[in-house]
Amino acid sequence: MSEPAAPAPNPEPGNANRLGRRRFSLLGYGACALAGTLWGTGFFFGRLALNEMSVKYMVLYRFLFASLGILPVVFARRVRFTAAETRLLLLAAAFGVPVQFLVQFHGLALTTVSHASLMVGGMPVLLAGAAALFAGESLDWFSWLALCGSTVGAALVVLGGNRATTGRETPSLAGDLLVITSLLTALVWILLSKKLLETHSAPIVTAYTILSGTAMLLVWDFAPMLLAPLTRQPADPLPFAHISLTAWTALAISGLLCTAATTLLWNWGIHQVPASRAGVFLNIEPALGSILGVELLGERLGPYAWLGGALILAAAVALTTRGNETEPPIILE
Repeated sequence: MSEPAAPAPNPEPGNANRLGRRRFSLLGYGACALAGTLWGTGFFFGRLALNEMSVKYMVLYRFLFASLGILPVVFARRVRFTAAETRLLLLAAAFGVPVQFLVQFHGLALTTVSHASLMVGGMPVLLAGAAALFAGESLDWFSWLALCGSTVGAALVVLGGNRATTGRETPSLAGDLLVITSLLTALVWILLSKKLLETHSAPIVTAYTILSGTAMLLVWDFAPMLLAPLTRQPADPLPFAHISLTAWTALAISGLLCTAATTLLWNWGIHQVPASRAGVFLNIEPALGSILGVELLGERLGPYAWLGGALILAAAVALTTRGNETEPPIILE
């Protein structure tokens, strides 16, 4: 009678854990890369919608679509906010949605997709500077050098860009400065949101921020209509029937993919990989956005604008690939 076969040895637990971590790391990098790619199309789709409606209604429709996309997160997990957390959430939502996006897309209406996208390339460096100034994080000399280089790059894009484009849209100093102002507003929102992230998950904070901000946009847009009989001031009618399928498609993509899906992808991704490595995928947005503006919208960038954009992207890549393990705050696009 033969002896029973010995059981196959179990794989080393350490090896299994490493394989699992590696798999989730690859998925995390993929999620961050996809988020950065979708963010890169945001200004392009915004410009398509702006061709047929004003800024305030374009932003409102975008966030109505985003709210539809984010509702499953709210239904899947009910949470309670304290009174202090509710006040902080509403303040963060005000800066993060109506203020930031209305300023940003008013800027886009006055400049080009290429210029606006290159400005956003300075966001990783602005985050680092804000963390050093307001969150007590330290920056070494290399990081400060990157911050200065990004600032010089933004100045070159704003002041040295080609103002004589052959396309329909031309960049303007006012538009570029409004986009920069929206980035500074985003930093205020991020600092306000940081406290909420200590007690609630990033998807929950993101979902309730989007929903609260959308409610504020509804009040902002409909208040003039409701008050028109009292103020006797004409109010713009809500655009609907005359909007083309192209604009509706652009709005749906902006809300569902460029806002709701990207934020969820990003927030999940940075929990699987080091944030310092994931941050480099933020640079896909300005690179892809400027390419879309040049190739699809017929825009043109002058030599100083190209040089400034290269400085912005180089500074961001250098800063986000140096191994700093600081977790970045959530980003709403």
